[in-house]
Amino acid sequence: MKALVKERAEAGLWLVDVPEPTPGPGEVLIRVLRTGICGTDLHIRKFDDWARHTLKLPLIVGHEFSGEVVEVAPGVENVAVGDLVSGEGHIVCGTCRNCMAGRRHLCRNTVGLGVHRDGAFAEYITLPASNVWVHRTPVDPDVAAIFDPFGNAVHTALSFPLVGEDVLITGAGPIGLMAAAVATHVGARNVVITDVSDERLDLAAKLGVTLALNVRRGSVADGMRRLGMREGFDVGLEMSGNPQAMRDMIANMTHGGKIAMLGLPAEEFAIDWATVVTSMITIKGIYGREMFETWYNMSVLLEKGLDLSPVITDRFAYHDFDAAFDTAASGRTGKVILDWSGGARPERARNEPTKAEAAATMNTSGGARPERARNEPTKAEAAATMNTGGGARPERARNEPTKAEAAATMNRSA
Repeated sequence: MKALVKERAEAGLWLVDVPEPTPGPGEVLIRVLRTGICGTDLHIRKFDDWARHTLKLPLIVGHEFSGEVVEVAPGVENVAVGDLVSGEGHIVCGTCRNCMAGRRHLCRNTVGLGVHRDGAFAEYITLPASNVWVHRTPVDPDVAAIFDPFGNAVHTALSFPLVGEDVLITGAGPIGLMAAAVATHVGARNVVITDVSDERLDLAAKLGVTLALNVRRGSVADGMRRLGMREGFDVGLEMSGNPQAMRDMIANMTHGGKIAMLGLPAEEFAIDWATVVTSMITIKGIYGREMFETWYNMSVLLEKGLDLSPVITDRFAYHDFDAAFDTAASGRTGKVILDWSGGARPERARNEPTKAEAAATMNTSGGARPERARNEPTKAEAAATMNTGGGARPERARNEPTKAEAAATMNRSA
């Protein structure tokens, strides 16, 4: 299969042929449809100090993806061949105190997909079934591919109540843009986003923010005056990792304000701790997504009409990865998507089913399942083409439809 690999300890990525992975116990094999380019991938391509000290080469990169399940290992439940899925890119140990308490996002032994183990920029990927999110409601594969960064945005934005609040977002990168869309959608009063890129601020305006402010031409305080705000922001979402952005945020919070900080600074920096103390400001660090409460929230937000399509600005075939990475690195775009859907197993005859497709025609008791008609869509294809009005509610704990949802699905298909 084709894969995008960090082969050598130098700048660049290489599209090469590698063996197709085989799912181990508790894993599934996924045919990758789309992938999203993340800032982490840009660091890896550049091979900066972080990448130099973190990666073990060679490595298949990438962790944002959507795909179709083509094979399921024995013992895996609640994931089936044909499912449209996304993947949680943080693989946890399951045995530490936080994991055992259900706080998997706080696992001290987290392994990063595309960083510590082979990732998703390939035609196929294996993943523990416990890290697979099955899309039970219709979602475009492009949007499904960015559930990882969308989850960062949702985790950050929903850290504090937003209804009726004035919200300041510093950083209009793709995650900041999605956080702005979430804050607006759930009922914030004013949503102000700052950046130095007019292109990204234009995207923010399309997402419905109250004010998109270029801080090269105006201050946060100026923006507050334009909106008639007198007491500062109730909630701050720091998405940039820029020290001055954090300082500006602290200076413009109301007393008792709350800050969720996702942006990773490149180095230590000073802030006005006296203001933090005397204004009783709460600062909360955010990393990754809550598993799987954030994923449930994402699915419901989309089902209830949140539109992320303006965030996706550029699409490339995977073999045009260099142009795609250059576009993502420009700092002027939203999310950049790589399309992998043209890939197929060359060893299989055109009309011959894969092992996974053949296995899917047999039930666990040995009886044959009715075979899918040649032109009938898979679950993944059907999910990608259905409208959002017919979606079933995703179940919180096990990502499994209820009996009522299953019955509703049968009625629709009949």
